[in-house]
Amino acid sequence: MHILFVCLGNICRSPTAEAVFRHRVEAQGLAERIFVDSAGTGGWHVGKAPDARTCAAGARRGYRLSHLRARQFESADFQRFDLILAMDRANLEHLEALRPEGASAQLDLFLRRYELSVDEVPDPYYGGPEGFERVIDLIEQGSERLLDDVRRVL
Repeated sequence: MHILFVCLGNICRSPTAEAVFRHRVEAQGLAERIFVDSAGTGGWHVGKAPDARTCAAGARRGYRLSHLRARQFESADFQRFDLILAMDRANLEHLEALRPEGASAQLDLFLRRYELSVDEVPDPYYGGPEGFERVIDLIEQGSERLLDDVRRVL
C-alpha cells in the first residue's frame, strides 16, 4: 500500500505525518508492505528540509525528519498512491481540483477519517512551539487509527 500525506509547503505537517506514520509502520514490521511519502501543494520549498521547529519537535519524541526533503505534489501521484491524505480542507480542495478523471487513489482529509476532536491538522508555521507539539499530538492519534485501518486490508 502506498500512502501520501499532503500539506501546503511540505515542511511542517505532511513531513511530520510521514515520519510519525513511517515510525509506526516500521515498529510493526510492515515497512516492506507500506510505502509512505509526503508532498506539498505549493512548490516554493522544493528540495528543502523540514522547518527547524518541525524537526526539533519531532526529535523530542523520537522522530527523524531532518533527512526529508520537500517536494511538490504532481498529478501522477494520483496513480502512484492508493491513499492521499490532506492535512486541511484548503489542500483537500486543491487536490480535488487537480484530480484527473479515472484516478485510482482514494483522497480524503486525514483526521476526518478518524472522528478525532478536530478534522484538520492546523498549520503551525506562523505560531510558537506549542503549535508544532499540537500537530504531533494530532498526527500521532490519526496515525494509530490509520495503521489499524491499513492492517485490516493488507
